[in-house]
Amino acid sequence: QVQLVESGGGLGQPGGSLRLSCAASGFAFSAYRMSWYRQTPGKERELVASITNTFGSTNYADSVKGRFTISRDNAKNTVYLQMNSLKPEDTAVYYCVANLPRPSWGQGTQVTVSS
Repeated sequence: QVQLVESGGGLGQPGGSLRLSCAASGFAFSAYRMSWYRQTPGKERELVASITNTFGSTNYADSVKGRFTISRDNAKNTVYLQMNSLKPEDTAVYYCVANLPRPSWGQGTQVTVSS
């Protein structure tokens, strides 16, 4: 059974940093691309960042490029999202996604950026 458990969300200050983690189990983690999405009420779900399985190639939404970094530790079956230079518009629920033949989503973690 695939499980994705996000952690690390919470309240961040504008200009500050947060680090999200996603612990994966139930599938061959190192074989699949992993992604982070986010969603705010009334807006479409946004792909924030992805990282490939083999070479760890990454891609980012323009809105977070240069501020966020996605990484993975295949030995720990964990994917991370380092979020720096936070902005109020980064406020959202962040979801970890395993890009399996049938994609699997975590339960989400709330990130709120406010002073």
